[in-house]
Amino acid sequence: MEIAYYPGCTLKTNAKEFEETAIKAFAKLSITLKELKKWYCCGTVYSLTTDNLMYRLAAIRSLVKAREEGYNKLTTFCSVCHNTLKQANQMAVYDKEAMKKVNSFMDEEAEYDGSVEVIHPLEILKGMKKEIREKVASPLKRKYAAYYGCLLLRPKEVAINQYGNPRVMEELLETLGGEAVNFPFRNECCGSYNIAGDRRAVVERTYRIVGNARKNGASAIINSCPLCSFNLKETQETIRNMRPDFVSLPVYYFTEVMAEALQL
Repeated sequence: MEIAYYPGCTLKTNAKEFEETAIKAFAKLSITLKELKKWYCCGTVYSLTTDNLMYRLAAIRSLVKAREEGYNKLTTFCSVCHNTLKQANQMAVYDKEAMKKVNSFMDEEAEYDGSVEVIHPLEILKGMKKEIREKVASPLKRKYAAYYGCLLLRPKEVAINQYGNPRVMEELLETLGGEAVNFPFRNECCGSYNIAGDRRAVVERTYRIVGNARKNGASAIINSCPLCSFNLKETQETIRNMRPDFVSLPVYYFTEVMAEALQL
């Protein structure tokens, strides 16, 4: 099976391990991630200002490129990219007045109508438990905390799973031979871009999130967001210096533990 793949900026720079393990793990499952020949930065955060359509142009243009290449589905691993692209696509489907303005502004691209479905890789894997289980060569045999953060589950219109009780990452861990611990902080915000202006807030968030994961028996945290991953990794040393009782936990992308279990 081949599916159109939108990498986004971070998977080409600070999160290369995310892309590398994703491509290998999906290839092992006979899924080819076909990177778009041309794509644009998604704009990072989906603008909540309804009258500022300029911030949504980049996402729409990438969706146009996917359609021009003949795809009706597009996947992306980064939680931020997925959220932004999917919300932009929903605007294209449901807000005809906004799309009339967007289409009239784009002078080189064909008009877009929301005909490309944006799907997260975890949604693809959800229906492949049997295929995954057959490929597992080295069962994980450890306990993990599945961390969703904000953007995989909010707003509910683009959520990849039930907000109050998401299970898609936990089910993947179990299919790979691992154990998912009870983790009440799995959909708490990591602090997001406050890392640039209010590091203290992110440090406090990380202390609570990592501490709760360890308290519930996890040996590592898995996630699907480069920004969450950065915050949860990079602030742990600061916490250790502030709180001698703090014990660190490694943080992985879900594709990294897939690559381990599939022995890639």
